[in-house]
Amino acid sequence: MHPRIPRRKFLKTVGLGALAGAGAQLLGSTGAAEASATAGADISKMPRLFSGCCAYSYNEALRKGTMTLEDFIRKAVELRVDGVDMTAYYLKSTDPEYLDGLRRLAYKNAMPLSGSACGVSMVQATAARRAGSLTEIQKWVDVTDRLGASHLRVFAGELPPGATLQQGIDWTVETLKASVDYSGKKGITLGLEDHNGVTQRADVCLEIMHRVNSPYAGINLDVTNFIPTPAQDVYAQIAECIPYATNTHIRDRFEYDHSPVDLDRVWRLFAQAGFKGYMSAEYEGPDSETGVPKLVAQIRNLCRKYSNG
Repeated sequence: MHPRIPRRKFLKTVGLGALAGAGAQLLGSTGAAEASATAGADISKMPRLFSGCCAYSYNEALRKGTMTLEDFIRKAVELRVDGVDMTAYYLKSTDPEYLDGLRRLAYKNAMPLSGSACGVSMVQATAARRAGSLTEIQKWVDVTDRLGASHLRVFAGELPPGATLQQGIDWTVETLKASVDYSGKKGITLGLEDHNGVTQRADVCLEIMHRVNSPYAGINLDVTNFIPTPAQDVYAQIAECIPYATNTHIRDRFEYDHSPVDLDRVWRLFAQAGFKGYMSAEYEGPDSETGVPKLVAQIRNLCRKYSNG
């Protein structure tokens, strides 16, 4: 049997430096292992998919006044989503004090704002009306900036009577170009939603993106709003637009025929493209109190399944 060596004598004999070196070596090997696991990884191909919820999911309650945007932020905490889309339709005002209060409430609840949204239409037949749309969008860029968000959803809109699709595209490009010139100076990206009207086909959305050609312009990609064409089904159109996607809106049924969306297939497309951003519930069913939590649960599970975030 070896005699017990007092702790102080042992430390003096071995030396604190040697022990510290051994600990550093152990920590260093752990760090090296972690580093080697990601060494050479192409970050651009790594998906980071986060759950979100649009205020529009509670449209009826927010419009009736039985829910406020403050309530919505708290509800999002309860739903355990990663961020909220503060749809501008429900703001009580655009006074700085009110916007600052929403921003502070979100911060105190650790609830990031994935963006804001306005309903301005860019498809306007006269120069004066397009100038008015630009002024409105600039106003909502300022509101978004005050809220502390970095993304604003915008719409092209529906064609006026007698207008052609190409005219609608041209008007949208003109207004969106001027809008991102303004928003880019504040670091705010504008996401053009694929929506009823001009932007219901991927080829139209992509033409607009190519012509605007700005890092501050993208597609607010609602996965349910495309209309199938002879050349592409809706999933092919979603996949084609993902490289330009800013935010993503999720519902569980397609708008054009109300058939169910294969959400797992949708998540695979985003993961394969290395998308980084929010997959936000935009529920439109009859009972938001039960429907939104169910949709959000699907979204959260799929984000965990397919994301490295």
